Amino acid sequence: MNLLNFKEEDLPIKDLETIGLAAGGQLLLNVDDLKALLSGRRTSLLELHDLEAENIKIKSLNAKISLQPNEAGKIDLIIHPIYRRAVTPDFLDDNEAQQLQKGEVASLLKTTLDNHGNKKEMLIEYDPETKEYIVSDTEKILAPDMVNNEFLTAAQKENYRKGKEVQIADGTKFAYSGVDHHGVRANKLALIASIMIDGGVSYMVYKGLNALFNQKHDQIAAEKLSPGYHHAMKDVENQRPFVPNQATRSYTRSGGTR
Repeated sequence: MNLLNFKEEDLPIKDLETIGLAAGGQLLLNVDDLKALLSGRRTSLLELHDLEAENIKIKSLNAKISLQPNEAGKIDLIIHPIYRRAVTPDFLDDNEAQQLQKGEVASLLKTTLDNHGNKKEMLIEYDPETKEYIVSDTEKILAPDMVNNEFLTAAQKENYRKGKEVQIADGTKFAYSGVDHHGVRANKLALIASIMIDGGVSYMVYKGLNALFNQKHDQIAAEKLSPGYHHAMKDVENQRPFVPNQATRSYTRSGGTR
């Protein structure tokens, strides 16, 4: 799950205007893509316009975008184009790379060494839309404390960080995804994740979720949401009044912050 890493007012509006995703200071992004950006994830594929790089002008380009803070404390806009050929990370062998590319597995766990010789566990996924491997440090993947008002066990949180499928008592199954612009996939169309932070509870409401890896939604079952989901939604609605154009913000209670 991803809390909001960036504020809407801090977005590089000029850069977004340059590539046709904002105009007159107003964003031209749908709610899901804006939420992905503010949460530090990649958007879905977007059509960008009038790009310039190294004296090369590109009239139109399909790509995903994300945000990244730079050393000066500013936010850089990162463009993820569709590559002609995937560049395989050094720690993957050919068989592992092919497993990911062919969609035989959702992800692979690999242990690597950082610049100081310390072991790090990395979760590797493949994005077929951009032909790119997505590498996530499992220690930096934030697992929810609750989903649909049900507390997760330590083992469930660990499985979530490792990209494994997690199931809770109400029948909801979900898994982390660094490729999906929601950041999570599920067998339900919606779920509510809760994270204990700063002495409060921060809620993230996910709707229109994509199905789990290599599975299809059972539409009737996917639309049937549990009492736990509806109870969590009441908690969300009771915390703060709805503010137009701020539907992507997280909600916090008990003295916490957004």
